[in-house]
Amino acid sequence: MELSSVYRSSLRDKMEQRGLKATREGFGKALYELGLQDERVVALCADLTESLKMDKFRDHFPQRFFECGVAEANMISVAAGLATAGFIPFVGTFANFGTGRVYDQIRQSVAYSEKNVKICCSHSGLSLGEDGATHQILEDIALMRVLPNMCVVVPADAHQTYQATKAIYAIEGPAYLRFSRPKTPVFLPENDPTFQIGKVQVLKEGQDVSLFACGLLVWHALQAAYAMEKQNISVEVINVHTIKPIDIEGILTSVMKTGVAVVAEEHQKYGGLGGAIAEVLVQHYPVPMLQVAVNDTFGESGTPEALFEKYGLNTQAIQKQLLNALHLK
Repeated sequence: MELSSVYRSSLRDKMEQRGLKATREGFGKALYELGLQDERVVALCADLTESLKMDKFRDHFPQRFFECGVAEANMISVAAGLATAGFIPFVGTFANFGTGRVYDQIRQSVAYSEKNVKICCSHSGLSLGEDGATHQILEDIALMRVLPNMCVVVPADAHQTYQATKAIYAIEGPAYLRFSRPKTPVFLPENDPTFQIGKVQVLKEGQDVSLFACGLLVWHALQAAYAMEKQNISVEVINVHTIKPIDIEGILTSVMKTGVAVVAEEHQKYGGLGGAIAEVLVQHYPVPMLQVAVNDTFGESGTPEALFEKYGLNTQAIQKQLLNALHLK
């Protein structure tokens, strides 16, 4: 079902009325509240405490905060040990360092043994901006979703990141939470009753094209969908915040109605949300599918806006693929 009429109309409000906030702020706020709630919650960071907004947790719970320095592999191993002792570790660093650099430790010490470790990574994708290709990991969703036992969540804004942080705390087992560096539009409720791990959210109902998105591309997807209304094209926008476990039923419900799909994500076109949805479609209900994603290349230094335009991840790029998708029906 689509969200309430009040919520739906609020999505049409101007960006400046809604405000901007970095998704990592939602993570930091939720982590602090979890620390108040449960003494088993501990936090580990790799010399990026302020960047990850973990400083409030550190200041209020110094005995439960571990600054591991630039030693991410060791940090994951320590987190696995803490989980074995009954704690609930939240590990924080940049996405490139928290997945690619430490993949062996995550695979062996966390996923294989189903440790209750929450790997929470900021500064993902091209929106990291000027730090350039060496820091802009675009492969992390693929890396993490292929691991057995790993839950993968990519929230759409700061409010949803707050809620997702609390949601992964509530599940038993390893989880990967992916969020971002820049301030971006806040357009979802802080305590959204429709948010549930493993279930998609239909943000806008439509009849002509199913538009699936995650992370920062959800906002662009909504903007593109409302722009298409001027051409009498009805786009259904679906926020796939949980990449694994993927909501097969939610995806199929939409494509069985529209007959065609477009997937938008701030990630390589291989192995991420697009790959997950393609697997669902080919196994259950094959329909044409197009992608808005990085086309098998590394990023470069630049502002997030300039990079999104160059690599085809903005509202205009989504509109173009929506039109292309209609010709495939």
